[in-house]
Amino acid sequence: MIRKFKEEDTTKVMTIWTKGNFKAHDFIDKDYWLLNFNRVKTEYLMKSETYVYVEKDEIKGFISLLENGYIGALFVRLDSQRQGIGRKLINYCKERYDKLILKVYEKNVNATLFYVAMGFINTKIQLDEETGEKEYVMEWNKEKD
Repeated sequence: MIRKFKEEDTTKVMTIWTKGNFKAHDFIDKDYWLLNFNRVKTEYLMKSETYVYVEKDEIKGFISLLENGYIGALFVRLDSQRQGIGRKLINYCKERYDKLILKVYEKNVNATLFYVAMGFINTKIQLDEETGEKEYVMEWNKEKD
């Protein structure tokens, strides 16, 4: 089941975020994620429209969107990956938005391939100033799907 994020979900969502970043972005120093933890927890989660995927009363993943359908985060618990949860979260958002945009690091090949499979196209390559890593700006449009 997918439902709207509640404040009491914060600890579980942030655990998924931290572990997911450590694994998916092992090319970036862990300190970067740890330094951003509180900002994400106190600012980002409160400003974003976040949905959680719940199965048997356990949060298995989440997706956060900012203005104009910008996906700022999509993470699935490490022990629940490759079970279609990310696909369900993306499709949930596709039903609600005409356009979705995201950024994904070039070195995060698995995520890039996932987004391509979900119908996103790479519209731009740029440098993330904070990490020094190349990232793709990817976009999905309902009209072109």
